[in-house]
Amino acid sequence: MATTTKNALVLLLLALLPLAALSSRAGPSAHKSHGHGHGHGPKHAHPSPPSPLPPAPAAAPPALVRATCNSTAYPDLCVSALGADPSSATADVRGLSAIAVSAAAANASGGAAAAAALANATAPEGIGTAAVQALLRTCAAKYGQARDALGAARDSIAAQDYDFASVHVSAAAEYPQVCRALFRRQRPGQYPAELAAREEALRQLCSVALDIIALLANSS
Repeated sequence: MATTTKNALVLLLLALLPLAALSSRAGPSAHKSHGHGHGHGPKHAHPSPPSPLPPAPAAAPPALVRATCNSTAYPDLCVSALGADPSSATADVRGLSAIAVSAAAANASGGAAAAAALANATAPEGIGTAAVQALLRTCAAKYGQARDALGAARDSIAAQDYDFASVHVSAAAEYPQVCRALFRRQRPGQYPAELAAREEALRQLCSVALDIIALLANSS
């Protein structure tokens, strides 16, 4: 009877061993399958945005503009002033002189407007302030005269009268100096910085125009 019982236990153990082995094999496999089913696939990297293009280099001035400006006292200012007008690309020297005069006239017109604005912005409180207002109005008138002289210079260039053109441009450069002289004599230290800057810019632009007109006079 003991032998029969022992044999029965052995058979029971042999029957249970394959089930345990199968269970241990199925566990990790099922876990791997579960993980694969819920995992994320490889991420696709987004391409980086293209880098901005470098700014295009500034176009070189036409050869005639550069050669003409190199004969002036302020070549860089000359190139800038002439290059601001698209017609300078195809203009001859006479056309360039007219463009230079027009640039100076635009400065003078701006000076007249600036002086008038300063005069209107100054409240008339007291004798001193009223005197400054009067000086500023005189400055506006002087810049207006400079603008008109430069207009006459353009007419003289169109008529190929380069001597008179030079006279008008020279006069235009001197008108704003009257404004500065009046301030220096009557209100020292009160000459507006804006007008001082415009006076210097007009002087240089007129110098450029005179140098180009001189080229015309020498070649005619």
